[in-house]
Amino acid sequence: MTSAQAMQSYASEPHAVSGSRKKYRDAPAELPSTSSRGINLMWDKRVVRGSTYASHVLPTTVAPDPIGTQQKVEKRKLNDFKNRTKERQAKPSTPEPVQGRQHMDVQTEQYLEEISDRPAEETLGTQTDELMDRPPSPQFIPKKLGEDKETQIEEGDLFDFDYEVGPVLDVLTGKTLEQALMEVLEEEELAAIRAHEEEFDQKRAAELAEAQRMEEAERRRVEEKENRMKQERERVEREKQATHKVAARGFAKRYVGTVMSDVFDALSEEGQFFDPLVKEMETSVLPWLLQGVDESVQRMQAAEAVSDKCVQTVVSLRQQRIEAAKAAFEARVAEREAAAEAARKAAEEEAERKRQEEEAAKAAAEAEAAAEGEGEGAAEGEEAAE
Repeated sequence: MTSAQAMQSYASEPHAVSGSRKKYRDAPAELPSTSSRGINLMWDKRVVRGSTYASHVLPTTVAPDPIGTQQKVEKRKLNDFKNRTKERQAKPSTPEPVQGRQHMDVQTEQYLEEISDRPAEETLGTQTDELMDRPPSPQFIPKKLGEDKETQIEEGDLFDFDYEVGPVLDVLTGKTLEQALMEVLEEEELAAIRAHEEEFDQKRAAELAEAQRMEEAERRRVEEKENRMKQERERVEREKQATHKVAARGFAKRYVGTVMSDVFDALSEEGQFFDPLVKEMETSVLPWLLQGVDESVQRMQAAEAVSDKCVQTVVSLRQQRIEAAKAAFEARVAEREAAAEAARKAAEEEAERKRQEEEAAKAAAEAEAAAEGEGEGAAEGEEAAE
C-alpha cells in the first residue's frame, strides 16, 4: 500500500500566478499553510469521481440554496484541511535541503522492498482435494569420511623454554648491540657530514664574497673606462664643432666682404635708393591732384547733364540765355583746367629744383670728403718724410 501511494502521489511545483487573482485562498489564521505540502489525488475533492462523460444534472424539484451550499462546501473543505493537518503533524516532515543539494526517496523500513513502475502481482489458487500434509524434511547430516586417530604428548616433549630461549636471546642481544653500534656510527658520520658542510659553506661564502668584490671592481673599472671614453668623444666632438665654426666664419667673412659691396652697387643701379621727397610727390601729391581734377570734371559733367535736362524742359524763349550760361560755364571749366595744369607744372618744377639741390649737396659732400682724404694723405706723407 505504501508503494502504491508513493507512485500515485502528486506534488505541485511553484509557479507564477496572474495579478487578477489572489495568491492564496482565504483560510483561517490558526491553520498552517500547505503550499509546500504534497497533495494526494486519491482524496483530493477537486478530482471528479466516476465517468467523465456523464453530466451532473441538478434535480429540478428543489432549488438549491446557493448560500447554504457555499457554507457546506466551505465547512467540508475546512474539516478536510484540519484532518490533513493533523495527519501531517503526527509524522514529522523532512527539513528543506541545503543549497546545491536535493532530497530523494530512500526506504528506511526494516525490510527493503523493490520499487517498480507497477505494483507486485501474484496469482493464488486453492486445492479442494482432501490430502494429508507432507511431513517435515529431516535435517541433513553429511556422511563422515576418514579415520579418527589420537596420540599423547607429554609436557616438555615438543618445546623446552630454557633450551629454546638461548638462541633467541643471543639473536636479540646481537641485533640490539649491532643496531646501537650502527646508530652510533651513523651519528658520528652525520656529525662529520655537518662539519664538512659547514666548512664547505664557509669556503663557498668566502669565495662568493671574493667573486662579488672582483665583479664590483671590474664593474667600476668598466664604468670608469666608459665615462673616460664618453668624455673623450665629447671633447673631440666639441673641438670638431669649434673647427667647423671657425672655418665657416672665415669663409662667410671672405664671401660677404665682396657680396655686400656688389649688392649695394646693383641696388643703386636699379634705382632702389631713391629720393624720399620725389617718391612722396609721385606717390601722394600727384595722385591726389589727379583725383581732384577727375572729381571736378565729373562734377562738371554731372552739372552739364543736369543743365541739358533742364534745357529740354525750358521753353524755346530762354534758349539764348541757356546758351550764354553754357558758354560761361565752359569758360570757367577752361580756367580751372588751366589752373590745374599750372599747379601740376609748378609742382614738377619744385620737385626738379629740390632734386637738383640734393644732387648739388651730395656732390659738395663728396668733394669735401675727397679733399679731407687728400689732406690726410699729405699730412701722413709729411710725417713719413720727417
